[in-house]
Amino acid sequence: MIIDCHGHYTTAPKALENWRNAQIAGIKDPSAKPNPADLKISDDELRESIETNQLRLMKERGSDLTIFSPRASFMAHHIGDFEVSSTWAAICNELCYRVSQLFPDNFIGAAMLPQSPGVDPKTCIPELEKCIKEYGFVGINLNPDPSGGHWNSPPLTDRHWYPIYEKMVEYDIPAMIHVSTSCNACFHTTGAHYLNADTTAVMQCIQGDLFKDFPTLKFVIPHGGGAVPYHWGRFRGLAQEMKKPLLSEHILKNIFFDTCVYHQPGIDLLTKVIPVENILFASEMIGAVRGIDPETGNYYDDTKRYVSATANLTDEQRYMVFEGNARRVFPRLDAALKAKGK
Repeated sequence: MIIDCHGHYTTAPKALENWRNAQIAGIKDPSAKPNPADLKISDDELRESIETNQLRLMKERGSDLTIFSPRASFMAHHIGDFEVSSTWAAICNELCYRVSQLFPDNFIGAAMLPQSPGVDPKTCIPELEKCIKEYGFVGINLNPDPSGGHWNSPPLTDRHWYPIYEKMVEYDIPAMIHVSTSCNACFHTTGAHYLNADTTAVMQCIQGDLFKDFPTLKFVIPHGGGAVPYHWGRFRGLAQEMKKPLLSEHILKNIFFDTCVYHQPGIDLLTKVIPVENILFASEMIGAVRGIDPETGNYYDDTKRYVSATANLTDEQRYMVFEGNARRVFPRLDAALKAKGK
């Protein structure tokens, strides 16, 4: 199987965005606040949004299953308060669940959390548990910066986050460390803020000793790890100066990188620098970079081409990237597939 560990519902029907705009307007004018029941999206609308977009490209490119979560840039945890985020997360997660029910062989969910700046992360636990227990989701997205580019939250190694980690360990689910929209003009959302966060998350884990407290905790760092693989020597050297163990022991038993890197040299570097056991196939298709590369004539986000073409992987290692590692990092995904005889 070709398992894509990083997909977002970026093509949801327009009614979702309209409802969200009304919700945001209702923050200042409570009389304009919409009810979740006001949002009407039919199964046929969901099917059309998926069949003409993600599913079409999956079939064209040869991938089988996508771990599917709400649109990352729409999470916007900095907007409103916890009640706003909680309502919005519940709506977005339910839509992803409905997609997974309509296309059970092609999509399985990962949850958006109802994070809110300055609010105790334990408030996210009811939504997390609902998505795992009722929806059969296999992971979560964790935003290390709910402020939207101002970085007001403690580092990921701080006890502030431990309520989430305790539940992750209990349910044996990984978290993709994924920020949302930047409301700081200094940081372009997908070109800077996302990649900054990927790099920052890894550096925080190097600085701390989180995995001593949670030896089975698993993080997926998206977008190829930001700057990390390119500067692996820098991170190894910094860890050495901090008297930390070798990175293979300090973080690589717990941190994994996806292949959302949109050119062949990037994938070649990733697969040369990072151990193959720590790389998961992903594309984030119909995401940040949707166009066609004039140098190749192919879509930038057709990452399967790069993984298939790199000379750095054997056939056995390619299987690990495409399927084996995802089954290991997402045990609930593996169990769901085995239940279907896959």
